[in-house]
Amino acid sequence: MTSQQYIPEAFLFGGDYNPEQWDPDTWREDIELMKRAGVNTVTLGVFSWARLEPREGEYETGWLDEVISLLDEAGIGFFLATPTASPPPWFTLAYPDAMPVRADGVRLTHGSRDTYAISAPAYRNACCRIAGMLARRYGVHRRLRGWHVHNEYGTLDFGPHAAAAFRSWLRNRYGTLDALNVAWCTSFWSQRYSDWEEIFPPVATQYLHNPALSIDFRRFSSDEMLAAFTEQKREIQRSSSAPVTTNFMLPTWNHLEQWSWAEEQDVVSIDHYLDSPGPDGDAHVAYGADLTRSWADGSWLLMEQNATGIFADGRTYTKTPSRMIRNSLGYIARGSQSSLFFQWRASVGGAEQWHGALVPHAGGESGAFATAERLGEILSSIAEAVEPPRDSPIVDAAVGIVWHADGWWALETPHLPNDAVTYADEVRATHRSFWRAGIPTDFVRPGGEVNRYRMLVVPCLYVTSDGVADWLREFAARGGTVIVTYLSGIADENLTIATGGYPGRLRELIGARAEEIHVPEPGEVVPLASGRTGSQWRERLVLEGAESTDEYSAGPLSGLPALTEHRLGEGRVVYVSTHLDQESRDRFLAEQSALAGLSETVPGAAERRVEAIRRRGRDADYVFLLHHGTDPVKFTGDGRDLLSAVNLADGLTLAAGDVAVVRVRGGEEVRVVP
Repeated sequence: MTSQQYIPEAFLFGGDYNPEQWDPDTWREDIELMKRAGVNTVTLGVFSWARLEPREGEYETGWLDEVISLLDEAGIGFFLATPTASPPPWFTLAYPDAMPVRADGVRLTHGSRDTYAISAPAYRNACCRIAGMLARRYGVHRRLRGWHVHNEYGTLDFGPHAAAAFRSWLRNRYGTLDALNVAWCTSFWSQRYSDWEEIFPPVATQYLHNPALSIDFRRFSSDEMLAAFTEQKREIQRSSSAPVTTNFMLPTWNHLEQWSWAEEQDVVSIDHYLDSPGPDGDAHVAYGADLTRSWADGSWLLMEQNATGIFADGRTYTKTPSRMIRNSLGYIARGSQSSLFFQWRASVGGAEQWHGALVPHAGGESGAFATAERLGEILSSIAEAVEPPRDSPIVDAAVGIVWHADGWWALETPHLPNDAVTYADEVRATHRSFWRAGIPTDFVRPGGEVNRYRMLVVPCLYVTSDGVADWLREFAARGGTVIVTYLSGIADENLTIATGGYPGRLRELIGARAEEIHVPEPGEVVPLASGRTGSQWRERLVLEGAESTDEYSAGPLSGLPALTEHRLGEGRVVYVSTHLDQESRDRFLAEQSALAGLSETVPGAAERRVEAIRRRGRDADYVFLLHHGTDPVKFTGDGRDLLSAVNLADGLTLAAGDVAVVRVRGGEEVRVVP
């Protein structure tokens, strides 16, 4: 993980600025509006390749020079992007083989964005050339805050360039075809390879692909995109010392292995868009922020969010002003050093003309822009919180949720016992329970450093590499609580199932084994003796050292263990053999947290629907209070609200939708008034 902290003078506020879409008069209007709102940072050039290089090898930067000059005069900094996520039309004609090929064999053409074959030499060379040109021209500019390489890496290519690079990657991974054949179990369906050239990406075939080939292709694709990123990074660093990042993308797709990517970035950043207009959208903010802070091992950057809308189920729902403020501060509270948006000014043409923006179609005299001005004022008021602590986590969490892209990719392998189960759903449901309880959480790399945690949760980690069971055992033996769910430990890194009963590689850890999996019908409820309910999955467990703590109360497994507990050293391992519904999961994890001695950041706040997060700073801590509920809530205690200037000793009442950022020192606390 990256060990560097990105520490600006104040929280960065602004977002993607696309002046190539506008005339110079609008540029000057934009600068005035930016100053009005307190914008201090924009991102330039994300989709400007065709404007910067209208013909191969011919660069036109006069327009960018003028825009940067206007920003400089206004005292506004900028991230400069390499525009490589959207090759220009001339590139398509010159290098048709550098267009991506879908899994169904169709080669794509220009007309959208992300049309590139990541392994194509012509594409990689063109990327490095334009990155180098930009670095030489702007790499030491006094307003340059950093480099935004590419945009949302994630285009999968199944074409001939990818096939050749995949074979090379496999040679490095396995060394010999014999080793690959064993790892991939190619004796099944007569798939044994006798020459490397016989291996292709998982393009469309008659029935099911070899799951080991499929997950290795996902790993290869992540590594290949990372190689493309690091090539651009090296080219930039020849001429510039400014920090380099690239924006991860969540929530609906995942083509990167984020832990290895984080190690190659000077600061980790993310684009995050809510996928629910309801209360779960607020939990989703916390999920994306906690993931990114964990990958970064510290402070990070929010590069994009939507200022005015939430897109879900084919509709764009209006984001209220109070929600825009609360969500923006939710990211800041969890370690973000920025509140940046896509985009600054709403486009009037093009494919994303209905995407939200800080300056909407209605312009700078609108309610939406007034909200942007208010956010700018708030971020200025809390600028002192931007500096993270020296030797402690920026958010002090005692719970670690084990996360790895292998888990996501493995559960996308078709023909599992229940293809309705997804990694993202299981992980988010687990995180949501802790969020609802007001208990801060990190995400943890399998085998990573866990000394600061008191509880580890392992949701649906189907792929379990060597050493993970011992890592979890040692954590429990030292007094920690480990919670393992169904579909964990089933297989090794090659998706080879561990025989002898599920959960395979974690059987000894949990002190039980499952002989059979019983998948319920769609919509079927799985009742437990405790009153909890599950769905999607259940297992016939045989105890081998563990004790049953809950049983199935109906159906084919009635009376048999559903949840178990295994004592190991000073700690314990809990196993959950069904997919608990959200309310049952909430109660269960709250109970387990209480047993582990965990409590919410501000006791009593969560039940009043006030999200409370404690962000640690250099000289003080800051308790963010975000009121998602409907009734006023009063707080007392120590400290001072930086937004209202109210001392908590005098009482601070939050109206519905309101926010506060309370500076506290030492052992000072914030409390809910009953």
